[in-house]
Formats: sequence, structure tokens, C-alpha cells
Amino acid sequence: MKFLDEYRQYDSVQRMALEIRRKTTRPWTIMEVCGGQTYTIVKSGLQELLPPLVSLVHGPGCPVCVTPIAMIDRAVATALLPLVILCSFGDMLRVPGSTQSLLDAKSLGADVRIVYSPLDALQIARANPTRETVFFAVGFETTAPANAMAVWQAAKENLANFSMLVSHVLVPPAMKAVLASPDCQVQAFLAAGHACMVTGYEEYVDIAQRYRIPIVVTGFEPLDLLEGVLMLISQLEEGLTIVENQYTRAVQKVGNLQAQARVSEVFEITHRAWRGIGEIPDSGLRLRDQYRSMDAEFKFGIQLADAKESTECIAGLVLQGLRKPYDCPAFASSCTPDRPLGAPMVSSEGACAAYFHFGRRKEDVHSLVSLASKNQ
Repeated sequence: MKFLDEYRQYDSVQRMALEIRRKTTRPWTIMEVCGGQTYTIVKSGLQELLPPLVSLVHGPGCPVCVTPIAMIDRAVATALLPLVILCSFGDMLRVPGSTQSLLDAKSLGADVRIVYSPLDALQIARANPTRETVFFAVGFETTAPANAMAVWQAAKENLANFSMLVSHVLVPPAMKAVLASPDCQVQAFLAAGHACMVTGYEEYVDIAQRYRIPIVVTGFEPLDLLEGVLMLISQLEEGLTIVENQYTRAVQKVGNLQAQARVSEVFEITHRAWRGIGEIPDSGLRLRDQYRSMDAEFKFGIQLADAKESTECIAGLVLQGLRKPYDCPAFASSCTPDRPLGAPMVSSEGACAAYFHFGRRKEDVHSLVSLASKNQ
């Protein structure tokens, strides 16, 4: 398959890993921001192909993982209202709130439906004019255009029984928050290619210059990621701090201008709380005033008690790249995909779930890295 098989070829991956080992002379810590990239890194064992001097840490790039508990609680409370149909992507259903998940609400009789697009939710609203259809809109810049289009279309049709519970977040402010932490060890970023397909990467130039840190926009296949690491290592070893684009087959510097225009028409920037991290200024999107009637948070006015994180879960530290999933005492014991304490154990893009499914325990990783070091 074009643009897929050729980025998974074993020989090419080995050659790229060898070049990274050849270029690396000092310890470097690199963060990938995207949960999809985390999944590939862990599933493919890319860390074990790298020299011990290069450490990959996982950032807050899983939209399911960073959706705050309060928003999960709001989604559950909304779903339990009479005559409400709550539509969501499937990976949100098992994310734990304070006391319940959307799957729990469904078991209690709530009409919670899995959809694959906000346009599916629009169709459900058209087919059920006497009921309220609410779409749980989460995600980064990648999903914002489709959600903006759904709101725009609903307004055009005067579809009064359609609304969105919006929990959109933005990548660049999260990167800045990571870098602003006094405990930050990140020295370079692999930026998410699909978000940059929409936004372009001009906004990353300011981050690279201000924090003196190299950034490479990267795809999601093993060879994409290794090439991105090689580009970063080359910059780090040479003392450069620029933005480069590895994902040239999909990303342009200016991004998708039509998509940006639709998002800007429907949404505006706002402060947003991130699960396990806290509020990050100007890091989210909300509906503009002219679309306020389709804002489910405003429409239903649900009041909630303060939400609290699990005291056992260290997901916030994992999302900031300060800990690995296996550093959590609950990992693979009291926290599993069937009984998750935190969102990163639920989503397919969550670091904890990836480590669980692909057997990345601390002793396994250390032994594999040691073996790789001996074979260099």
C-alpha cells in the first residue's frame, strides 16, 4: 500500500536506526506529542532500536487522555437527562469520571451511541426531531474542522435539537506548558503530523526560537518516526533549534486554509483544563457567541460537584513526560484496560494502554535496551 508499506520495511528501519546511533554522541530526551505516535513507538519497539543515550518520552497528545474529569462528569449527567441522545466516539465511553463513565450511564438506561463522525450525530438529530442530540466533541486541531462543519451545517438547517459538548484542546499551548515546567527534561519535540495538516507549522517556529528547542513535524509509521528522531538528533548535535517537516507527503507549512477558516468561524480560543495537568491558558476551543444555542454546556446548564483525580493514578506525570507508565504502582495491577483508573489506560492512543498491550514493563524495556547496546 502506497505511503504505508514502504514506511514499515525492516531493512530501511534498521538503516535509519544505525544512522541515529552513528550521529548520537550525548544524552538527549525527545518527546512525541501525539498519542498515535506513542502507539507506533511502543508497538514497534522503536525505543529499543535507539542508542541508550536517546530517550523517548510521551507527551499530552492523546485527546481522550487529557479530557478533564469534570467534562466526563458533564457528559454522563447530560446523557442521563430525559429525551437526550448522547453521541460519542467509542474510545470515550470507558473513560472514568468521578464516579461513572459513559458506559456506566448507558448501563443505567441512557441513550449513548457510538458514532464515527459528528455528521453521524447530525443525521441522528434529523431522524429524532422530538429528542435532543448531543455530540461529545473532543480532540486536537485534527478533529476541529469536522466538528465546526457539523455546527455550521446544523445552524444552516435550523436544527434546534442538535448541540455539542465541546472539549477541544490545542497542541502548541500544551508544548509550552511542558517546557515551562521546572522539572522539564525535554530537549526536542516530534510534532503531530495530522494536527499540522490542518494548522500548518508556522506557530511552532515561535516555540523553537523562544525555548531554543528543535521541532520536527513527523508522520506515524516507524520509518517516519525514526527519520524524525534522526532529524532532531542532527539538530541537537549541531546546536540548531529550527522547525523541520519530515511529513512532507501530507503537511504544508501553511496547512489547510479552508479548514482553518471554518474552525475560526465557528470556534474561538479559550482557557481549557487538561486532565492530570490543570488549566492551560488559551489552550482550547469553544463555540462563538453566535452558536451559543448549540453549546450543550450552556443549553442544559448542569451544575456539578468538584471532580477529583484518583490518588493512585500518576497519569498527569506520564502526560507531561516526567514518568513512564510502568513507574505507576497501579500499572497492570489495580489499573488495567478493563478496570482503568486513568484515561491513558483506556484509549488506544494512551501510553499506559500501549505499554500494557505490548508488554512494556520496566524490566523488559531495560533488558531490551541493554541487549541493543551490546549489539551496537
